[in-house]
Amino acid sequence: MSNSAAYTPPAVWTWDKQNGGDFAKVNRPLAGATHEKELPVGHHPLQLYSLATPNGVKVTVLLEELLAAGHTGAEYDAWPIRINAGDQFGSGFVAVNPNSKIPALLDRSGPTPIRVFESGAILVHLAEKFGAFLPTAPAARAACLSWLFWQMGSAPYLGGGFGHFYAYAPVKIEYAIDRFAMEAKRQLDVLDRRLAESPYLAGEAYTIADIAVWPWYGALVKGLIYGAAEFLSVQEYTHVLRWADAISARPAAKRGRMVNRLSGEPSEQLHERHDTSDFETKTQDKLATPA
Repeated sequence: MSNSAAYTPPAVWTWDKQNGGDFAKVNRPLAGATHEKELPVGHHPLQLYSLATPNGVKVTVLLEELLAAGHTGAEYDAWPIRINAGDQFGSGFVAVNPNSKIPALLDRSGPTPIRVFESGAILVHLAEKFGAFLPTAPAARAACLSWLFWQMGSAPYLGGGFGHFYAYAPVKIEYAIDRFAMEAKRQLDVLDRRLAESPYLAGEAYTIADIAVWPWYGALVKGLIYGAAEFLSVQEYTHVLRWADAISARPAAKRGRMVNRLSGEPSEQLHERHDTSDFETKTQDKLATPA
């Protein structure tokens, strides 16, 4: 490893607003709202405020899977939260998620609205609410929840660790990239060994564990995030690739990945989602096509 300039931490850290990076203008060491802004509310019982990052995709995939399975009560309105613009610090969003991170869900199906934040909590809430994609047999349920929480604990090393230093940091730091690349590959090996034993993470059935892991690790091995597939030699993880392809082929997963997507191919962007027909009438390529 090449030498870099030594850094001695100060006795007391202070916030440098000019620290650079793609998210420097919205990152801060404070919580709470920075401005007054109410959230829009649609007509469905479920109101989702999100963005098509891997954490956001988890929830929209589950909602589309629930609807595909016939759970009509899972109809939802999905509103984009533009994190680069600081929407997550608006007073309305902070009231739903005091942590100011997407996704956030407001469940208005009962007499008192329920706020749910953290993607894993939203998945469990919806799976239990509709009795789907979360096994009830003790062993299968334990396996599902174990892999779900594996993802919740592991993804920060992939996104905030490897993804940040490899793709977003203003300065490439060899030690940081090496450290988190090693961890990303270790995690892929964990998944590959598990998926060599069964078609899905919790066993024979497709569950919220797969729905949580796929937008992160499935996207990674398919070259959809960080542009690092070759760098990480993802072709080695044949079982992860098989699993990722199987989920990618599911119509509900394809739809879920489009919701609240604001970049990429226009045909894959559905900025807001209020009805199933929106996928046919309101994707950005159709809105941009002259009548």
